[in-house]
Amino acid sequence: MKLLLDLGNTRIKAGWIVSQSGQREDRALAFAHADLKQLRTWLREIAAGPTAATAALGVNVAGSALAHALDEMLAEELGIPIRWVCSSASAGGILNAYTQPQQLGADRWVAMIGMAQRALARPVLLATFGTATTIDTLGLDNRQHDTMPTFRGGLIFPGPALMRSSLAAGTANLPAADGAVAPYPTDTHQAISTGIAAAQAGALLRQWRVGLSHYGQAPQVYVSGGGWPMVQEEVQRLLSRARSDLGMPPENAGFIASPVLDGLARLASDASLMRDCKT
Repeated sequence: MKLLLDLGNTRIKAGWIVSQSGQREDRALAFAHADLKQLRTWLREIAAGPTAATAALGVNVAGSALAHALDEMLAEELGIPIRWVCSSASAGGILNAYTQPQQLGADRWVAMIGMAQRALARPVLLATFGTATTIDTLGLDNRQHDTMPTFRGGLIFPGPALMRSSLAAGTANLPAADGAVAPYPTDTHQAISTGIAAAQAGALLRQWRVGLSHYGQAPQVYVSGGGWPMVQEEVQRLLSRARSDLGMPPENAGFIASPVLDGLARLASDASLMRDCKT
């Protein structure tokens, strides 16, 4: 068994994989940074289970202090170190088109590794609606000759909740809105909620159209993150309308619960896919 750890901006997710069988956890553990005791309890349950944890892989975008705390906890509870994954020019069967590959956030990179098999059939677009929203695209540039999908790049901007809280904090008269999305909002709560959903969905649709132009076929859209319910209706509506306008059949975005853990599982299942962290 290999443990999988995703240290995000506001939450930590933990899972596992048994390399020989590919068996995964039924549901990832997810908790806030302040609730590390949940991880300790989980680790003790792992230690008491029938399968010993022999290694741990992690992705960290939450800072060195939190990573150090987890390093110490796993050493205390299981006697194993965490191997932290960093971005590189290639790993996990995909290529990185970033000018300086190490500048790419490790969470985005590993999430793309988790999408590698899907991108062999057609280009994929992954939108993660978290503290920040990221919209990234992976695909084969030359379908006749390329054997490894390339991460083309993507967008980073404030997530739905951060947009809402920044309006409330940065203005004198605007509330922390919780209104319904409407074609023509008729109150302030609706206006804010609709504006946020429109901004998030519009950015996704922009990248979808960029992918359609680049690859000559529409990317398959996948979504993730706790902010997805806030924008789901608007994203599906705009995507459906765009496909209809272009004569394409309907196709909803598919939800992926833990794309970073999926990428870590892919790396953990085959050591040859891994690249050492250079930072």
